[in-house]
Amino acid sequence: MAWFRKPKYTKLERPAAARARIPQGLLTKCPACLETIIGKDWEEGLKVCPNCQHHERLTACERLAHLLDEGSFVEHDVELTSGDPLGFVDSKPYPQRLEEARSKTGLNEAVVAGLGRIHGRPVSIAVMDMNFVGGSMGCVVGEKIARALERGLEAGVPVVLVCGSGGARMQEGALSLLQMAKTAAVAARLAEVGLPLITVLTDPTTGGVTASFAMLGDVIIAEPKAQIGFAGPRVIEQTIKQILPPGFQRAEFLAEHGFVDIVARRTELRATLGNLLGLLGGARVASLPPEPATSALPEPSTV
Repeated sequence: MAWFRKPKYTKLERPAAARARIPQGLLTKCPACLETIIGKDWEEGLKVCPNCQHHERLTACERLAHLLDEGSFVEHDVELTSGDPLGFVDSKPYPQRLEEARSKTGLNEAVVAGLGRIHGRPVSIAVMDMNFVGGSMGCVVGEKIARALERGLEAGVPVVLVCGSGGARMQEGALSLLQMAKTAAVAARLAEVGLPLITVLTDPTTGGVTASFAMLGDVIIAEPKAQIGFAGPRVIEQTIKQILPPGFQRAEFLAEHGFVDIVARRTELRATLGNLLGLLGGARVASLPPEPATSALPEPSTV
């Protein structure tokens, strides 16, 4: 009876041994409904659950690769990095926190900005990344957003801002709050000359980002069920002493009440942007302005 001589595993050893035989990335679970999904289908579906339609967060690099025409992106302002104006220390010094974020994401800051094309139409684009200090807006993020808007002015092309943020960066104090006024002022200049600004709100878009450029788009698009607001629901309930309605601060609720124009599934977002650029004046041009900082998407870190 050969089966008597098979090695015995404890209850703790058996699951670990079984997991070791499953190739990494072969299967994944939807964080919302816990449905098991084939890893390849998850990636090809842009991290949207086929069962419950949950939209998992994407990195800035993944967003740019999905939205822009292949090979069209030219990144700008790569050299900008945050300082430590307040000498801020919480559980760790602010410079250490920044260095860990750079190592984790492969990015210098919580936004990637540059020039590219969507369906052949030139745009100035900036995409925020929640993986870098919660997508928070400090001096450099505000400056890169402002420069993305200014590039639209200089080149005479529409601007697309993909937002995802926990709000202003507390480690930079009032300096981070100043970015709200700065970005709003440049957005107003864009409106004065009639150039379109399209903002895409992803989960979550909150705090000072919502209170500034995120809600200033000529057209505001949101991904399904994205949380959008300034203060959190619990803070609001405690302040006004009322129970908030179901779905409060979600994309569909805001669309119903006129704060969002379009709720677009991620798989439809590129086509939606292409159609809007055509309607709003994103004319085709032969070339984009020179002076690129780099001509390729930054490589995300595997750390």
